[in-house]
Amino acid sequence: MLSEYVVPGNKIEIRTVSQGEYIEEVEKKRKVYYSQVFDVLSEERLEVLLPMEKSRLISLPVNMEYDLYFFTEAGLFRCNANALDVYKSNNNFVLLFETISELKKFQRREYYRLDCAVEMYSRLLEREEISAVVRNDDFLAKELPLKKGVAVDISGGGIRFVGNYTYERGDLIYCRYNLGGGERPKTYTLVAKILFISDVEDKKDVREYRAQYINMDTTEREEIIRFIFEEERKRRKRRKGL
Repeated sequence: MLSEYVVPGNKIEIRTVSQGEYIEEVEKKRKVYYSQVFDVLSEERLEVLLPMEKSRLISLPVNMEYDLYFFTEAGLFRCNANALDVYKSNNNFVLLFETISELKKFQRREYYRLDCAVEMYSRLLEREEISAVVRNDDFLAKELPLKKGVAVDISGGGIRFVGNYTYERGDLIYCRYNLGGGERPKTYTLVAKILFISDVEDKKDVREYRAQYINMDTTEREEIIRFIFEEERKRRKRRKGL
């Protein structure tokens, strides 16, 4: 079943697990890695490119169990796998995995991430706005000044962005960005919670943030997901020269 859906080039999310469940402390320390499938060797074994962070290869421990999430043309699939070895193949460093559970469809399309460079604006929520978010009310003061940043990946569940300003983990922010080309791009104004923060290498005072959308409208979430899949389809066609 692995080769039926998973092909080289598919994006993959690798998560550390313990006894089949996520470790809360591991999640807080950002033990989530993003890479792509290098080759499918059999129905049980595949090679994955070593993930990179800040232009450096991350060598994951072998003889450990991981959750693997595959982002394929048929949707999102998940399985558990053991990391068996790390080696070099065709000038690429790869991690050899052996699956230990059946590959299953996973209904989490909102987490498919699209690499991008989209201008975005954000600010901290005011106290009254935070109270409204808690009540699930639709109240945002849209006239307040915003700080400029750049979204470097987006999904239906959240956003990763960089900026030369400071937010703290747990902060609720107002963010605004446009998606879609042409003369009438769609503007999204959303509330998000800061989950992770890291410094940007070689860029003083610039920080990277990962944030999860809060109280997001279902229609807007589906619009973003459709945009991501359509944009990824266009990129694949461009790479193939079609």
